[in-house]
Amino acid sequence: MSNEDIIELFQHVGVDTEVRILAPTRPRQNLIFFDCDSTLSTIEGIDELARAKGESVFHQVEALTHQAMNGEVPVEEVFGRRMEMIHPDRELCEAVARQYVETQTEGAKELIERLKQAGWHPVILSGGFAPLIQPLAEELGIQDIEAVPLHLNPDGSYKGFGENYPTTRNGGKPEVIREWKQALLPKRILMVGDGNSDLESRSECEAVIGYGGVVSRAAVKEGADHWITSLRDFPEELIG
Repeated sequence: MSNEDIIELFQHVGVDTEVRILAPTRPRQNLIFFDCDSTLSTIEGIDELARAKGESVFHQVEALTHQAMNGEVPVEEVFGRRMEMIHPDRELCEAVARQYVETQTEGAKELIERLKQAGWHPVILSGGFAPLIQPLAEELGIQDIEAVPLHLNPDGSYKGFGENYPTTRNGGKPEVIREWKQALLPKRILMVGDGNSDLESRSECEAVIGYGGVVSRAAVKEGADHWITSLRDFPEELIG
């Protein structure tokens, strides 16, 4: 159930009323999952966090990011290493959150609106950090985000991240999609993204749409069911 569903239910039941939420028994709306970094935004959030820590840290983190996105090293192998180098505080996180909004990919908002009008429910599925992505999601009209939790201390200093969250490791994205499938019984499922982790979702989707408008990755271009370099060129036959 979405947050809106919970709020609506709360308005119709009294205090101490027993509520049983049963699994769906019939297919519901279509689901489309979008990667965020280098897909809905032209930046890689982790790289922008690193950039603020100096040139040396930035280049090390950028190299690790590309290796993971190209499938050269496991995502879980680099995730913690990058955060140990960065330790972002609240001020830096808020600055990168603004960057996400300012660098939204051309055509993203229009595509999301078209998909919603056609009965698709968009979800951001990302190895980025949920609090940083949230403002972009709101700007694009996307309600649901599946991304890594980021924890700060009361004084704004870095505390840690959701180390066990699925998208911090290889195979995490299809794991999340399976949970959505079990909860909603969607009629159709699509995945859109630029990296190897998006290709991993192929087993749970009707199709993976590889996006190369920001970074073109040979493995994704070869392995995706469809390949686009502009969100305005999203395959029309997949929407209808």
